[in-house]
Amino acid sequence: MFQKFNLAIFILIALFQSSCFASTTRTIIDSRGVEVKIPVNIQRVATISDGLVEGIMTVFGVQDKLVAVGSSCIQRNFQYTFPSVDGTEHTYDDGMNPVFYLNPWINNLPCISQSSSPINYEVLVKTNPDVVLARIGSCTLRHIDDENAQKSIEMLESIGIPVIVLYGTTCHEKPSVSGISNEISIIGNVFNNPKKTKELSDYLEAQIQFIKDRTNGIKESDKENTIIFGLSPRARKNGGAGQIFGLDTIESFFIETIANAKNAYRESGYFRTINTEQILKIDPDVIVLCTAYGYHPPKELYNAPYYQNLQDLKAVRNKRIAALPWSPCNCSKRLEYPIDAMVIATASYPDIFKDITLADWLLDFYKNVYGVDNETAKKLRSVQWMDWTLEEIK
Repeated sequence: MFQKFNLAIFILIALFQSSCFASTTRTIIDSRGVEVKIPVNIQRVATISDGLVEGIMTVFGVQDKLVAVGSSCIQRNFQYTFPSVDGTEHTYDDGMNPVFYLNPWINNLPCISQSSSPINYEVLVKTNPDVVLARIGSCTLRHIDDENAQKSIEMLESIGIPVIVLYGTTCHEKPSVSGISNEISIIGNVFNNPKKTKELSDYLEAQIQFIKDRTNGIKESDKENTIIFGLSPRARKNGGAGQIFGLDTIESFFIETIANAKNAYRESGYFRTINTEQILKIDPDVIVLCTAYGYHPPKELYNAPYYQNLQDLKAVRNKRIAALPWSPCNCSKRLEYPIDAMVIATASYPDIFKDITLADWLLDFYKNVYGVDNETAKKLRSVQWMDWTLEEIK
């Protein structure tokens, strides 16, 4: 009996000692392939991202661990106004990143960097984060081969805070969205949530595969000529009609690889400014409007006085204009990337997707990704300024 008692005491002491000396850190491999030691119990997170990291944290239900963010674009609402030829103005209010709508308190967090501005390391240190999740490809750390971005990562690491580096969609040799699943996986490892990681990645990938399966059989001769066009006021100020995306961009990847249409702009270049004569010469079948120094709905191209010289475009005459969600600081694609793909696909091939009502599909998307109810999904559709899709139903 005495021996059994001593054995029990010995086991308890051994368990106590092992728990005392158990590792307080674990290792995460980031997008660079670097092994980063992070605390086992993460409570305080700083991000340098335009919404992807914060969106994934929201899906995982750990957004309350945020103590600092690195983009003002996820901390505010926006307004956009444009005139019509009849003298009236169209105003869009309360446009925002879905993350901000779902977590308005984010507005009260310190912002450690504005878009394209240096990181405020002093403010970052004061927030005392357990880990920094930094996405290269965000507007703060825009390019993987940029010397300033690399120096910023080195500076962050020299402070002594663990830094998990993520590679956004612009960091890869060829345009692709497959890397987003890898980013989700890394963040899933950080927060030890394999179940949600798989569910989220599988759902996003399934939406893309659905589009590719639907358009797979389209012959080369039957492909629609589609462009993504930015009705940029900055471009107009400099004498252009707007901005367009070349064959080497991820926007072209959405058009050609996912939607199986043809990018009508056959040159290279990102956000290239083109003039009226050039866009009239391209004369695409379909125009998809994107965020370009402001939000741009279909009715702006139809009704704004400064675009009356484009009314002879085939896409304008045939009312084949669509618009992507409002995405300020959209330097790299975020969780909403299947929306872009679906808008492009349904605009290019309405007959193939005649069973898809885009306004309803959007609600399903927000509900499936963020786990929200129908009313919240409607609000997300509105703050992303996608209610123009309701006009299709009327």
